[in-house]
Amino acid sequence: MVALALDVGGTKIAAGTVDADGTVPHPVTTPTPATGVADACTALLREVAGDAEITSVGIACAGPVDTVAGTVSPINIGEWAGGFGLVGAVQDLFPGVPARLAMDGAAAALGEHRHGAGRGAPDLLSLVVSTGIGGGVILGGRIATGRTGNAGHIGHMVVPGGTDPCTCGGVGCLETVASGPSSVRWARSRGWRGTTGVELARAAADGDEVAVAALDRAGTALGQAIASAAALLDVDLAVIGGGFAQAGPPLWDPMRRAAARHARLSFVADLRVVPAELGASGTLVGAAVLAAGEG
Repeated sequence: MVALALDVGGTKIAAGTVDADGTVPHPVTTPTPATGVADACTALLREVAGDAEITSVGIACAGPVDTVAGTVSPINIGEWAGGFGLVGAVQDLFPGVPARLAMDGAAAALGEHRHGAGRGAPDLLSLVVSTGIGGGVILGGRIATGRTGNAGHIGHMVVPGGTDPCTCGGVGCLETVASGPSSVRWARSRGWRGTTGVELARAAADGDEVAVAALDRAGTALGQAIASAAALLDVDLAVIGGGFAQAGPPLWDPMRRAAARHARLSFVADLRVVPAELGASGTLVGAAVLAAGEG
């Protein structure tokens, strides 16, 4: 039995076969093209599958998604903005093989729940802090999907002090304050000269005042959102992954302080905020778990 997983995001597309223990031996990635995204997914899946007998396919995609209809309309993939039948396209490629779809944040949450930092926890909140901010929720050991599969969109919670317009069409979303690009824009507007989240994190570690302030702002907003979501969902574990989450203490210290400051109700007073363990493969792992009918 070979489980195949696909992860489609606005920046990159990844695919891989996933072993039963949650490892992805040979993941393959490619940049997400401006056009021809479906063709890129097909080529990548064919490359990864090779001659193997694929028995299930798990699909994770940036949201919004519609897991009932099997369609996706991610806000950061322009040619799919009106909706694309991703599940149908995958089933055409692997006839007769079951394919299941989840929002990428939900898949990441499931991966961490089964094989990462959330092992043994029946309930958790997961965040992926990177170019955007994704999220997912596990309740009672299963993905909380909501009506259409989009439960967990924590990046589009409105946070105090957020006033910038968001790509979703709203204003003041967490993503406009705490994502890597948003933090870089904020720092550059105050005279910082770098261009990437990696550079910003390095500058903060070196004590650059503007970089430190940018990561403090991002971490505080993340902590506020985590505490709010934890109280709403009655969870006591938040697992944080994604590239920008690797920024270290300048981001994590204010995030944990803000979460502790706001999570004061008795049932969230022991809220833990911990790093994800699976890294970039977490979403693929979760997608494969989903494909096996275990999510």
